[in-house]
Amino acid sequence: MKKLFGAMALYVGLAGIAVAEQPVVVELYTSQGCSSCPPADEILAKLAKKPGVIALALHVDYWDYIGWKDAFARPEHTKRQKGYAHQAGARTIYTPQMVIGGVDHVVGARPMDVVDLLGTHKARPAVMQLRAQRVGEEVAIDGTPPQPAQGKLVVQLVRYTPEETVAIKRGENAGLTMSYHNIVRDWQVLGEWDGETALELQVAAPGEAPAVVIVQKAGPGEIIAAARVK
Repeated sequence: MKKLFGAMALYVGLAGIAVAEQPVVVELYTSQGCSSCPPADEILAKLAKKPGVIALALHVDYWDYIGWKDAFARPEHTKRQKGYAHQAGARTIYTPQMVIGGVDHVVGARPMDVVDLLGTHKARPAVMQLRAQRVGEEVAIDGTPPQPAQGKLVVQLVRYTPEETVAIKRGENAGLTMSYHNIVRDWQVLGEWDGETALELQVAAPGEAPAVVIVQKAGPGEIIAAARVK
């Protein structure tokens, strides 16, 4: 790994989430072929509109065999979910699952559990400042060393599609037309940061797809900071 040094009223509960100074990252592991996933997909659509939340949909590929291939699914999303399961000591993975802040795991179709965890995370004080700014075809990233120190951290750039509608013709959700939100298309590990000196980095990001930067403990583990690319 490259090292970086240097420079429906849900519905009611979700509506009451205040803007967090440090955005909370919510990862939804979902699939178009999973009959339990549409309610969680709808919850993520609500979260995607919250300024204090970075909501990301990671479609997995392990339901493709039951009759409908999810065009958004990527094996690396499944691998990331397995990494979270390993860190948590879990033997299995499932959909729909939400991972909040890189540490808390919850069934993605349980809105009040999601609301409670979001409230807990947004109440935590930020340990670092992180900024990501588009400069032409590149993204400039800068951050302050975490206080208290967090050890070595992984810096990542995530690009996504804000919304896409799919008519599902086969499988468990045959006949449904679903709108999916914040669909992750590319999750790029930029490198490892020592966290001891200021983070200063400029990376290529051609095109107009929205993006976020995530600073996280390896594992994957706790997300220390995240920022939307402005």
